[in-house]
Amino acid sequence: MSTSPNVSPNDPLDQQPTIGLIGMGAMGSMYAKVLSQAGWKKIHVCDQVSKYEEVKARFHDVPGVFVFPDGHGVSRSSDFIIYSVEAEFIDRVVAEYGPSTKLNAVVGGQTSVKAPEKAAFEKYLPPDASIVSCHSLHGPSVNPIGQPLVLIKHRATDSTVTFVENILRCFGSRYVYLSYDDHDTVTANTQAVTHAAFLSMGTAWASAASYPWEQGLYVGGIETVKVNLALRIYSNAWHVYAGLAILNPQARAQINQYAKSATELFKLMIEAGTASTADTEAEVRERKLRDRVEWGRKIVFGDEDSDQRRRRPILLSEDILDRFSLGQLPSPSGGSPSRSAYRPNSHLSLLAMVDCWAHLNIKPFHHLALAATPLFRLFLGVAEHLFLSSSLLSAAIHSAIYDTWHRSDDLEFVIAARGWGQAVKFGSFEVFRKRFEETRGFFESRFKEVGTLGSEMIQTVMESKVEGEDD
Repeated sequence: MSTSPNVSPNDPLDQQPTIGLIGMGAMGSMYAKVLSQAGWKKIHVCDQVSKYEEVKARFHDVPGVFVFPDGHGVSRSSDFIIYSVEAEFIDRVVAEYGPSTKLNAVVGGQTSVKAPEKAAFEKYLPPDASIVSCHSLHGPSVNPIGQPLVLIKHRATDSTVTFVENILRCFGSRYVYLSYDDHDTVTANTQAVTHAAFLSMGTAWASAASYPWEQGLYVGGIETVKVNLALRIYSNAWHVYAGLAILNPQARAQINQYAKSATELFKLMIEAGTASTADTEAEVRERKLRDRVEWGRKIVFGDEDSDQRRRRPILLSEDILDRFSLGQLPSPSGGSPSRSAYRPNSHLSLLAMVDCWAHLNIKPFHHLALAATPLFRLFLGVAEHLFLSSSLLSAAIHSAIYDTWHRSDDLEFVIAARGWGQAVKFGSFEVFRKRFEETRGFFESRFKEVGTLGSEMIQTVMESKVEGEDD
């Protein structure tokens, strides 16, 4: 590295490093804009050759950004290069442009799965190139300030890491230092199951041809978070989720267990709900379900005096969450919408998530402080809200056994979860893409109305810091 590590966007032009971005999708574009706004004046970018004119038109008036036809020009000219391409294609792209890397440059990648990235860098980059990788653990539409930004010192000196830190400091993110292997473990533990849950919810609603907030049944409080985040996932690109699910072995195992947990819990609900009127048999079957749920609660959330129980809750009050609802609670007797009109349901997606974590001995609160994505924080908060409220959890179990109005929805959810599990197990990006885009098509006309509300909800909850996270 020929440039001083103590770089700043306030330095004169001739003292600033050239920053290269290969891949100008949503995250690459977001990086280019943030770096430009910070004052970096030499940002060299490219996408696929076929997109050269389109990218040039998009960035023609963005200060400091220079668009190249391909990655060769970016690699040859840049002091710090970030590959922001899909994990599925990282090997092919680095094989093509890696040999053109500038002498003593620093190279990193934004892939969500690091094992293929690590292998590609070690195979194709010149030996003089340093490797300091990164990964912003949030989507392109989320404000990066305060969000975790993983830095991976793989083949580099401390001064090289300082160099990268100073370039990326303008994001205002919180640095998290991991190895390549630890990164893939943490991202699997924080993203795989939450993604599987929301993908399954969306597919279930699309299969039922129903927008859940329009029926007055899945509205308010917990339902607000579930609906907003599911639609937020489907408003993004499919490959954002496919790479993690298919290329990360730990994620594959977790998604498989999630489908298994959803199936087994649903069977217990059916068994308890169809037991004979004989008191003993009904009690035994109901107890099996309650014991299974209570076991998961104890493993994931601990005993009454555990640290998890004493911490400040992640979620705000349900009344505040209701401000971001797409629908309204039913109005009792023609009056104003009231929380008392809320109709409990089984919350199968949440019961399955906690059951899955318990079976795999995943400790979600450990990862909350380390590298939690906004989606993980919110869905863990929803699970915490349900499982640490005896009245809410009891109402969910009672509804799972005795209410039939949501049983067809639960069945659709189980089918969807198993379908996503099979798509991941078979390792098919094409099957994953088709399933995702089919569901996306059902919700696409509603993305605009959910986009603003969802962003405001995430911002509101993220500003409520969890007590003890920084301990």
